[in-house]
Amino acid sequence: MSAAYDPRVSISGVGDPVVLVPGMDGTGLLFYRQIPLLARSRRVATYALRDDARSMDELIADLGRVIEDVAPVDRRAVVIGESFGGTLALSLALARPEAVRALVILNSFSYFKPQIRLHLGMLVLRTLPWGTMSVVRRATAFRLHSSHTHRDEQRRFMVLTERATREGYLGRLRLLTAYDVRERLRELRVPVLFLAAEEDHLVPSVREARYMAARVPHAVVRVLHGHGHICLIAPDIDLGQILDEWLPAADAPL
Repeated sequence: MSAAYDPRVSISGVGDPVVLVPGMDGTGLLFYRQIPLLARSRRVATYALRDDARSMDELIADLGRVIEDVAPVDRRAVVIGESFGGTLALSLALARPEAVRALVILNSFSYFKPQIRLHLGMLVLRTLPWGTMSVVRRATAFRLHSSHTHRDEQRRFMVLTERATREGYLGRLRLLTAYDVRERLRELRVPVLFLAAEEDHLVPSVREARYMAARVPHAVVRVLHGHGHICLIAPDIDLGQILDEWLPAADAPL
């Protein structure tokens, strides 16, 4: 592990362990609304992704250590991954299935296409003055957020994502150019819930969720109607309630 890496692991609540895996911003800060909802009956951890990871294996190892922090006895947890975090959560479940009780994959994918968008994104990030990123985020907010997310929450999103770094964005985009688990989805043997925002304009989440669920044994798809890609700060998404509704059936013997 790089000496400069600070995972900033935060653990709240008591109960069955849950780990929240950040998306492209990598900060873990955008789970602020969901952490207290989950912590009503669970022990919840979130953390920051390292910015200098050269492979998905490094991020898998980091996530494994977070699971050990939140579940020091059983060393397994429910893992919830959002967007890029979903790709990491899927990669962990394939590499270390013993560490995963169940998976929730939100607005994510098994392979990103078209790849040209990733390369264009990296080119823009390399050339764009970093100080203008806040302007870009404001200009694209209408395409990212759920339509009914309050403006105060959108402003908080802007403040929190200012902590994301150019290096982190570039590194995670680079990892996605090598990421492809389409042919391995059938190997997943843990319960999987795919959550997909109906109005996601960044990722075709509903299509991707149905594609993955068709290949993962006993997976479930739930469409989040009226929501955009950044939906966990919307007022009517409660991951705690979603787990309460899904996990008992997922844990039942087949």
